[in-house]
Amino acid sequence: MERVIVIRHHDIDSAGFIAEALQARGAALSVHLFPDGPLPAPAGADHIVVLGAVSSVNDPDPWIAAELDWLRTADQAGVPVLGICFGAQALCAAFGGRVEAMERREIGWTLVDSLDQDVVPPGPWLEFHNDRCLPPADAAVLARNDVAVQAFAIGPHLAVQFHPEVDGPQLKRWLDAHTDDDPATLGIDPDQFLADTIREEPAARDRADRLVAAFLRLSRLSRAGRAARSAWPAWPRTAGPRRRRTPRHGTPPGSGRPGPPGRSW
Repeated sequence: MERVIVIRHHDIDSAGFIAEALQARGAALSVHLFPDGPLPAPAGADHIVVLGAVSSVNDPDPWIAAELDWLRTADQAGVPVLGICFGAQALCAAFGGRVEAMERREIGWTLVDSLDQDVVPPGPWLEFHNDRCLPPADAAVLARNDVAVQAFAIGPHLAVQFHPEVDGPQLKRWLDAHTDDDPATLGIDPDQFLADTIREEPAARDRADRLVAAFLRLSRLSRAGRAARSAWPAWPRTAGPRRRRTPRHGTPPGSGRPGPPGRSW
């Protein structure tokens, strides 16, 4: 039985569809709330999942620096990491990339341009963030849109800017936690966003399962001794801006996660 460490940063968060996909494959999940509690030793785990946070990776909080060091320790121990939103940005920052605030937030169900749909399906995916990744030079960019890089790999690690784990109840908890935010400034109708998410659940569950399958498959290739970097497809670095896609539902892209500017969930 494979052992998977899940790091969440808020008690209202859950690995959701990602947890379901891992458990369906026989994995045993060990869930840890950080920074309210300590980070576990990564050695001995088979995989790690790092979820989102309202903080920015660029914030000066000591726990963020500690988490980046912990990710480097996991890498040295040979444990592949799946980073989601803030988790993706943490991977980016930990391994030589940069994270920057966007000019506009991105929130809603959005399609992405995927290099390999067997690795990252084009979606739609749920977006909820204000920061974006500028991956390091040795990263393989796997998906993007006109707003941000949406998925990339660094060695055996997979980072996704979107939220493959979220179902209706999870989004409802997020929206309830941000009732002080004016929906007009976020560019969304919260009720419609929630209705879209509930309607999208069956397809979102399937996409999350496919994403987990690709993550595990490519992790196995790395462990088998093949170069992890070559296991991922490579997006041409000379590629121009990606064509803007229209979201499938009513929520527009180019808004952001509730919270102060420069934050990602």
